[in-house]
Amino acid sequence: MTESKNKPTTSFWIIGIVALIWNLMGVFAYLQQAYMTAEDLAALPLDQQALYENVPAWVTAAFALAVFGGALGCILLLLRKKLATFVLIISFISILAQMSYNFFISKAMEVYGPGEMIMPAMVIIVGAFLVWYSKKMQTQGILS
Repeated sequence: MTESKNKPTTSFWIIGIVALIWNLMGVFAYLQQAYMTAEDLAALPLDQQALYENVPAWVTAAFALAVFGGALGCILLLLRKKLATFVLIISFISILAQMSYNFFISKAMEVYGPGEMIMPAMVIIVGAFLVWYSKKMQTQGILS
């Protein structure tokens, strides 16, 4: 096993841990949606119920791949493995697939309003940042 020559900075560990927590929150959000009970669904307004009931399987799969891939990618980043970059790229592609549905195909914008679309935009930004950051760490020899 080869060790990288460069030692990671404190900011590397902070970014990695914060990113892992962010992605674990995404995993929790996915599990909450995937295991939503009929009672939970019935408690939502009718227009939100319609959104949840009509999500295509490919969007659910993209959501799962995005959050589980993001969490795995962050674990690999913290373990200083080059594979982190590949996994985070797959996660980011999944984010783009899921969010393209949310922004352009579903009626989420109508139901939630533009103000509620800030979090999905943040997800895209964080996903892009993690791909860039992992590539940067790979170039600097932090990931091996």
